Amino acid sequence: MPEQRFNISDLAGEFELTTRAIRFYEEKGLLAPARNGQQRVYSLSDRVRLKLILRGKRLGFSLEECRELLDMYDPAHGNTDQLRRLMEKIDAKEAQLQSQLRDITGMQKDLSEVRQRCQQALHSHLKPTDYDPDGVLQ
Repeated sequence: MPEQRFNISDLAGEFELTTRAIRFYEEKGLLAPARNGQQRVYSLSDRVRLKLILRGKRLGFSLEECRELLDMYDPAHGNTDQLRRLMEKIDAKEAQLQSQLRDITGMQKDLSEVRQRCQQALHSHLKPTDYDPDGVLQ
């Protein structure tokens, strides 16, 4: 049974991408479709690679990180190095997101406090120094 083949429009439609985006991944060396004259011919493994690139991007990985992980594919050895590296990247990404979440939570608290001071000032007609002793709003 011959291997399934796809053209660029097939993949663009399936993954809701532009053909330009797929060509961009090709220019970056992440995809290497065969050619039939001027037409790109994508294999099933190219399709899987594209799916993994998009999943990596959705998880917040850079294209270079996606390339690193894809290039580590080694089914003969159970992909253990690839899986370990992926787990390291997941741990790092989770730590980064936790840090960002703490920062966002702090900013929300600060915004809430400033909003409350503004509301108090509007209701009491105080001078700015009365409701903003630290000069935050200036």
